[in-house]
Amino acid sequence: KVSMKFMIRWRLVVYDILILALVDLLLLVLYKAPPVLLLWEVLMHFLVALICIFGARFIGGVYKRVWRYGGIQSYIRLLIVDGIAFWITYIAQLVLPIRQIAFSRVLSVACMTLLGTLAIRMMYRYSYKYANEDNFRGKVLRWLLLVFARLKTSEENSLKQNKIKVAIVGAGRLGIALSEDLSTNASSPYVPCCFIDVNKKKVGKVITGIPVLSEEATLFKTLGELGVAEVILAIQDIDEKQKKRIFDFYSGEGYKVKVYDFPIMHSADGKRHLRSFDIEELLFRKSIILDDEEVNAYYKDKVILVTGGGGSIGSELCRQLAKFSPKTIVILDIYENGAYDVQQELRLLYRNRLDICIEIASITNRHAMEKVFERYHPQIIINAAAHKHVPLMEHNCVEAVENNVFGTKILIDLCEQYQAERFMMVSTDKAVNPTNVMGATKRMCEMMVQSASTCGKAKYSATRFGNVLGSAGSVIPLFKKQIANGGPVTLTDKRIIRYFMTISEASQLVLQSGAMAKNGELFVLDMGQPVKIYDLAENMIRLSGVKGIEILEVGLRPGEKLYEELLMTDHLEKTKNELIFIEREKPLRCAEIEEKLQRLKEACDTNDDELVRTALKAVVPTYREST
Repeated sequence: KVSMKFMIRWRLVVYDILILALVDLLLLVLYKAPPVLLLWEVLMHFLVALICIFGARFIGGVYKRVWRYGGIQSYIRLLIVDGIAFWITYIAQLVLPIRQIAFSRVLSVACMTLLGTLAIRMMYRYSYKYANEDNFRGKVLRWLLLVFARLKTSEENSLKQNKIKVAIVGAGRLGIALSEDLSTNASSPYVPCCFIDVNKKKVGKVITGIPVLSEEATLFKTLGELGVAEVILAIQDIDEKQKKRIFDFYSGEGYKVKVYDFPIMHSADGKRHLRSFDIEELLFRKSIILDDEEVNAYYKDKVILVTGGGGSIGSELCRQLAKFSPKTIVILDIYENGAYDVQQELRLLYRNRLDICIEIASITNRHAMEKVFERYHPQIIINAAAHKHVPLMEHNCVEAVENNVFGTKILIDLCEQYQAERFMMVSTDKAVNPTNVMGATKRMCEMMVQSASTCGKAKYSATRFGNVLGSAGSVIPLFKKQIANGGPVTLTDKRIIRYFMTISEASQLVLQSGAMAKNGELFVLDMGQPVKIYDLAENMIRLSGVKGIEILEVGLRPGEKLYEELLMTDHLEKTKNELIFIEREKPLRCAEIEEKLQRLKEACDTNDDELVRTALKAVVPTYREST
């Protein structure tokens, strides 16, 4: 490869010298303007120009450019370098002992040489791009390539033929830019075969050598004839409904659909990339990005304790909090690996600008929690620590109550003892008319928080939302593993629906609702439209590109609902954020909560799961086991 680059560079030098020689022949020999130069004088001017122009080009790195991919920067560089070379040449012929020629004549030689140099590079690039066409133009361009650089080797032709043929949906500026990039980038595994567009003015035309097709009945037949294997979506400012329609339209015919866009979270280099659909896009709704100055100001310079800080939600809460410049973030978790990972991630990002502390403890250990409160005196406590797996908690009722209910009770007590400002609890949609132990424990926690707001000094709130995409133990990671293992993908029931939100969305809304809380609110997040888990599984299989993956129904698990309760109801109170609502309930008296907790405590002391389940039904009136 090094020798090939070396040969190409010097071949271009030779062609450029020939151009300079031809220009000098035309303007200094054949053109008989005064003074008429003798042959040796023409030769001297040629040598001066040769040394000045090519010396400047070598110093300026012109011959290090790969012109087949050269962008506007390469041509601008050539213009600047040759402009400098012109002045050096003009000054040189003034000071050297050779016959001087007019400024206009030196300028004409420089401009004609530059024009020829630009022309040969543009012809080369054009030839390289379109020489693979099976038509007269392709044959002519292949011949030109042989003349210019002998770059179309049999190996390169074979490589081009082995590339994945793609159709680009969108013949606008973005689609054309993608086409140019794929066509000129030899390392790209893709080669564009056609555009697909709904604009009738573009259909039937050829743009950058590529035909524009319409979405008509014969489209897939044409794509098959062209050998298209994948479809790339390249449309700016596309709405989610249109994106869903395009995805379903092409993936339904077996095509792998990709998108030319920014990564779903952010782009480190600020550039678009060719990528597969992200998991979040399976919802086909825009991710929410919040930027509220009041929220930023609320968490700034505060000592914040995040329990369960190493988990999926807890760790994202820590990432979001870090942006608000808190005084200290205390990450508390019983699982040290998760806490350690998020600590190292934040230290790498913020270095010495953020104080991050790790505490390994269970929220059920009162002595350990007292030690944490005594050490840090947190002003804000966000409780994201909980047992959340529905089927597992059905068989571990005692542990569910001990951790979720009594762990929360310990935190509430310590908030009062150490005069914390605010306690925020992360709740779940499964607390709405719960049909399982996990949901019932969360509903009990909500009642505890609301009750504490009436008799405590700290401000209390709870935020309720649905399923979180990609969180540990959720359906997305499970489907990914099953697809990677060749299937089958298992789901409990084809009719089952769930409400989904991304981890980032949920965490941002939790923080915003906590900041706007006055006291005792039960916040409810708008989760959007429900998603059929069966459709989610089908889309993930399509995106994977793996063929023959089967979807199996295994039946509802213990405590699982077929349809999640709708979080949004008519009696909810609006807030300034259209995605956050408040559910107003009359809080129980503190004495009532204590009675309920005492009953649960007595049941847990027996270590009998069924007795605990019975006690939960008694203290949480809305708890009804699924049938």
